Amino acid sequence: MKHHFGDFLDRTGNYWTIIPNVERYSYSANEEIIDKEEVRILTISKNDNNWTQVFNCPNIEEITLHEPSKEQVQKISELTQITRLRITHLRTKDIEFIGELINLEEIVLEYVSGFSDLSPLRNLKKLKSLHFENLRKVSSFENLKGIESLKYLHIDGTLDWNQPIENFEFLEGLPNLEVFSLGFIINKTEFPAFLPILKLNNLKKIIIGRATLNTKEYAFLETALPNAECGTKGGIWELCWEYNEYFEFLGKRAGRVKCTNPKANEKCEEFIKKYEGIKKESEQIIKTTVGNNVYN
Repeated sequence: MKHHFGDFLDRTGNYWTIIPNVERYSYSANEEIIDKEEVRILTISKNDNNWTQVFNCPNIEEITLHEPSKEQVQKISELTQITRLRITHLRTKDIEFIGELINLEEIVLEYVSGFSDLSPLRNLKKLKSLHFENLRKVSSFENLKGIESLKYLHIDGTLDWNQPIENFEFLEGLPNLEVFSLGFIINKTEFPAFLPILKLNNLKKIIIGRATLNTKEYAFLETALPNAECGTKGGIWELCWEYNEYFEFLGKRAGRVKCTNPKANEKCEEFIKKYEGIKKESEQIIKTTVGNNVYN
């Protein structure tokens, strides 16, 4: 799939300083750079003739690898001073080279395939923000456990492919996570999939689209995180909302009713009542789980 160059990072708060996607070519390494000491940001691609000049830029902080060559990927691990890395359109058997960039604070991986092991990221003790988009061979995120510095995590697919997630057990190993965001994903765990979130005492915000999860999961998250901001990017989780002449219900395949249906209001009220019932069920699940010292 061709890259969209959209900026899907939640730039509220202080989680991201990496440049927006659309600006990447403004920092191309293809042309000869005269004043290398002034360079902080560069984009490197396989067809760049002068890309090796990056190693003569003593103050480089941020690199975008856009469709990089194998040589570029191998050599980039020498730039251990960089704090921000974006990789777009790469097929690689592993990401060991990222684990050598020990000063990284922000990582964006978009359309990176061929690997499945995320454990090299555990070497990055300063890592604050992670954005995953379309990691074709990854379905287990278990190896994110132990990244105690991580505050922001986004996992996404694309319009034509949903990122599978085996389970959410990895969340319990991210004790300082503040923002958790999901885009086009497939949840492979039965309700309640998000029990591990009960361990995240620092979580401030959940960002999930209104048709991403089963309705029950939304109710559970709202119940489990009464003090967190739960909603879509820039919006809230409305239980019923009007769209294209229909009232849509919160949740994946949750249903809808025509606005002109004489029983539309009644159907909406029924759904709201059902949702409140799920929240009460969630309260009992949480009470039992915490009472058994599973997630406290």
